[in-house]
Amino acid sequence: MLRYSINRIIWFIPTLLAMAAVTFLIMSVTPGSPFDPSAGNGVNPETIANLERLYGLDRPLPERFGKYVWNAVHGDFGVSYHSRPQTVKDIIGRTFPVSLQLGAMATVFAVVIGMTLGTLAAVNQNGWLDYFSVTLAILFYSMPNFVMGFVLILFFVVWLPNHGIDLGLPVGGWGGPRDWILPMIALGAAPLATLARYTRSSMIEVIRSDFVRTARAKGLTENGVVVKHVLKNALVPVVTLIGPIFAAVGTGSFFVEQVFNIPGMGKFFVTSMQVQDQTMILAVVLLYGVFLAAMNLAVDLIYGLIDPRIRY
Repeated sequence: MLRYSINRIIWFIPTLLAMAAVTFLIMSVTPGSPFDPSAGNGVNPETIANLERLYGLDRPLPERFGKYVWNAVHGDFGVSYHSRPQTVKDIIGRTFPVSLQLGAMATVFAVVIGMTLGTLAAVNQNGWLDYFSVTLAILFYSMPNFVMGFVLILFFVVWLPNHGIDLGLPVGGWGGPRDWILPMIALGAAPLATLARYTRSSMIEVIRSDFVRTARAKGLTENGVVVKHVLKNALVPVVTLIGPIFAAVGTGSFFVEQVFNIPGMGKFFVTSMQVQDQTMILAVVLLYGVFLAAMNLAVDLIYGLIDPRIRY
């Protein structure tokens, strides 16, 4: 397993280089400049040319890319063009922990509730629990997270207090545990629905297997069959989803962070896309690539723990 892990980590390098190269090329051929007055900077063309010369944007593309990779290897991602004189490293260091905390809580919420609903739906197939779980999953999956955020605010902050039930949940901010509840639910609702659906379908497929009928014929209780045989064998396809889900929600969500006024990385990334802040975009893309590759590696290693037949 150690050798397998080292090989996978080594392959991270060409993958990240390819991601950086493609992103760098797209940003370079995109019309306009990060210092364009249309981006809200209010500077004249002469000043734009001077700024581009200062930041090396007038250099040939291969030279710029090579310099960026060299600096990135040494932990220097440059100065944010839009939020100068702040460095990209400082912005990510300040905002990424907030997004990561929110994403981790949303992922745990989605995994626990989603797999529970999926398990109950599979065990009680065609029963009221099955219909309830499927309906809830469809509702959560079809509702964008920013819409879910507004719905949660209207229900918990407006409607319930007006009917004499005040849970004390704030509308926004990131000060304490009460501030985390509504954003966590809003961000985790769609992944919850996905995990519930996959858990249900995977468990139903395993329940119909021959070894499950054999386990029941041996006299095992239904709970024992579900926990020891069905759930364990149904986890492999479900675990596959958890890594990409965590990578997606753990690197920031612009809409949820905007709705609940959370100082995370998501809104910085979207703003940088609008104003062509190349240094910020490249750093976030690389961070997402590292995060996604690490999560996929972790999922692959967990496979061996869930199913001993899988070896590396």
